[in-house]
Amino acid sequence: MRVGKNPTFKEKNANTRFNHQVIIPVFLPNDKGYFKDGFQIFRKCLDSLFKSVNASTFITVVNNGSADYVTEFLNKLHKEGKVHEVVHTSNIGKTNAVFKGLQGHNFPLITIADADVLFVKGWQNATVKTFNEFPKAGVVGLIPQLKMFNYLCSNIIFDKWFSRQLYFTDVSDPDGIKSFIKSIGWDDNYNKDYLKKHLTVTSKNNVTAVVGTGHVVATYRNWALPKTVICVDEKLSPKYDSMFLDAYVLKKDGWRLTTAQSYAYHLGNVWESWMDKELARNFEDNNLKLKNRKTKSHNKRVMFFVKSKLFKKLLDQKVVMKYFLKLKGLPTTMVKNY
Repeated sequence: MRVGKNPTFKEKNANTRFNHQVIIPVFLPNDKGYFKDGFQIFRKCLDSLFKSVNASTFITVVNNGSADYVTEFLNKLHKEGKVHEVVHTSNIGKTNAVFKGLQGHNFPLITIADADVLFVKGWQNATVKTFNEFPKAGVVGLIPQLKMFNYLCSNIIFDKWFSRQLYFTDVSDPDGIKSFIKSIGWDDNYNKDYLKKHLTVTSKNNVTAVVGTGHVVATYRNWALPKTVICVDEKLSPKYDSMFLDAYVLKKDGWRLTTAQSYAYHLGNVWESWMDKELARNFEDNNLKLKNRKTKSHNKRVMFFVKSKLFKKLLDQKVVMKYFLKLKGLPTTMVKNY
């Protein structure tokens, strides 16, 4: 039996004032061993996020089976209005947790970040500016990495093969790259030429972005992520991260880019004193607006096959890749081992 009418009938959704979602999945089952500093790092991650986003940002945290004290902390943030949505679940794995956060929303931009990322002042403006300058950009990361043009970027190379807009330029933030390498525990035996030159694309307005990106922290256009419900059978899987967070954008013929300057730090699982100093900086709101521009319509299936399958096989040939490196201005002394 029902008496009366639901008072929310035809009421507008308040979420329409938001245009950018940030999703952070977190798994902190305890405060021992690997997770000893995890809660402190996660809190700093959120602090940096709160200080660096504008009022149109909708923050979602997916509690992926964390300990009770983490659950209580998140509930408190939600009650205070600092976090707009908290999804509590058992440990269903990172990829599934991300897609939990996506369900029920339709924001133009979605940032997905690990729970150990420290956001830097200006990251949101830099991201929106990159999307505005490059209408084909489907994903924009915040941390330049080593030789990322070699991973899922053959469509950009295909599009700009004959253009001087695609060229090797000096690395503007080598310290940011070195910081990331240290944070993931890599050895120091990588090719140091990667810290000197990287492949970039430049817009008509002379804005530069690095070709390629990772998925520690990246922002996606709405169309660059799958819309169907996905269930992944592994809790932490680079394979599925690659499939859904990295490669899907290619099916839409979108580009994968990164800001030329680092706008985030990957902290890892050990707290260090410099992190407090970085967080102590005064942050400010970011108010740059995303332009609503349509890209040219093509048969995406055909483009995907030509650029990301056939052309990728051509690029994999050493002689072709060496020619490309020379064509795009990589110094001859670097070409052999790059």
